[in-house]
Amino acid sequence: MAEAQAGRRSVYFVDAAHFVLATFLGYLWSVKRLFVRAASGRRRYNVLGAINATTHELVHVTNEGYINACSVCELLTKIAAHSMGMPLTVVLDNAPYQRCQAVRDMAAALHIELLFLPSYSPNLNLIERLWRFTKKTALNSRHHGSFQEFRQTIDRCLDELPTTHRDTIDTLMAPRFQTIENVPLIAA
Repeated sequence: MAEAQAGRRSVYFVDAAHFVLATFLGYLWSVKRLFVRAASGRRRYNVLGAINATTHELVHVTNEGYINACSVCELLTKIAAHSMGMPLTVVLDNAPYQRCQAVRDMAAALHIELLFLPSYSPNLNLIERLWRFTKKTALNSRHHGSFQEFRQTIDRCLDELPTTHRDTIDTLMAPRFQTIENVPLIAA
């Protein structure tokens, strides 16, 4: 991270988000019965994204099927095109499709260093904050009449990251991570 902040390395955090066409309620409290429109169907829109730790630029691939090793290889190719010859580190979680030999071979061919996070540590993956922001901004307390509208809303939110949402993303993506060492514990 120190090299990335000094401009000598690109560091990208990678993870997939699986958005499901469903009703996402924010807060709801009512004295009388209230009917909430709900989406019909359970179609998924998958976004495999990589966010640059310093510039907050998002590189992503999308599909409606499954995220697999081919999707990760496609993303690595896009990331390499954005790195402009700088040393490149990609931080991944331990999903099997990210740890497979095909992904490792593609990373080696593109001169990308892969760094795998410890298991069950989403708090160390910066892009998890982006997925939470996207769900809150594009999906919570909103009705989407069709799957096409649902996809467009998510895509619009992601496309507006460098413009409309720039200040929020800069604050949200600050490289501060909570680890077990800096969690205050109360003596029982």
